[in-house]
Amino acid sequence: MPKKERKYADDGWAVWVDGEDTSTVYLNDWLNPKGESYVDIAVRIRGVSNSKNLHVYTPFSVSSEEIEDVSLAFESTRILQAIFSSACIVDYKKNEHTSEIAYNGKTVDVVHISTLDYKTKPIADGTLISIEIDAIRSFLDNDEAYFIWRMPHKSINEVFKPRVSVGNFLTRLRDLITTPVVSEKYGYSIRINESRLLPEEITRIGAFHRQKLKKAVITICVHEDYELNDSGCYRIHRLEENLYRSYLPRTYKSEDVISYQWNQSREDNLQGHFNFYYSISKNSVSRASMFFYIVLLLTIGVFGDLIAALIQKLIGL
Repeated sequence: MPKKERKYADDGWAVWVDGEDTSTVYLNDWLNPKGESYVDIAVRIRGVSNSKNLHVYTPFSVSSEEIEDVSLAFESTRILQAIFSSACIVDYKKNEHTSEIAYNGKTVDVVHISTLDYKTKPIADGTLISIEIDAIRSFLDNDEAYFIWRMPHKSINEVFKPRVSVGNFLTRLRDLITTPVVSEKYGYSIRINESRLLPEEITRIGAFHRQKLKKAVITICVHEDYELNDSGCYRIHRLEENLYRSYLPRTYKSEDVISYQWNQSREDNLQGHFNFYYSISKNSVSRASMFFYIVLLLTIGVFGDLIAALIQKLIGL
């Protein structure tokens, strides 16, 4: 069985807030092996009234035009119910920059970043996204706020990018004949605030080292044709199709999506690192092999008829 080369991306993400806060980071990966993968990133800041700026470093380039404000979909309480796993009451666009959501006995602000003049700055091979919280302080009515957006996950697309086989012609021909089943396996990791993986422009910032993350949650959504190593999951569930239907990226169908969720917490060490690794596999029949078999069978059929006709003539003589 031929195997596609295993890909591995050791991604370094960074999230920090200038101010006295304890934050939670959420990454929702929408994986599309054919390309056009997306990631939703959300940061929940507790103590937002004492925070000045939010910074997120992504290990790939992204422009402000590629960032989508998915919080604008939160007018739908059905979408909110799917995302927050709870019945929600929403005061949509309570003011120019925020909405207010009540759930599980608490009330939080959701910031619509599309109304803000946030900045994207290229750093090394990635991008630093900075949001000035000070500028919207008068619009925040609660001490807890969510910042959430969607953008292309370009490093995931690179992992799934097809590679051209460098084997010789006879080797490729042998694989086509003998092994019609192709086994694909992909590996990927997400590491948040791990200094050794981050560019120097970030690691020398004092505020980055003083940041406090309470926990990080990773949700992986992948088409059901692929199998995901779920040994690190604490919850596995199919997305509620009706609730998520209007929230999915353009390339997804809600009935085809399965979500796996990780949760890592550092109760005793709020400056601990958050490392996630998962692998995805798929077995499929090679179209090239099937085409080769069809051509071979047709060829044998044609020549077989000619040989049979020749034998009949010989016997007739």
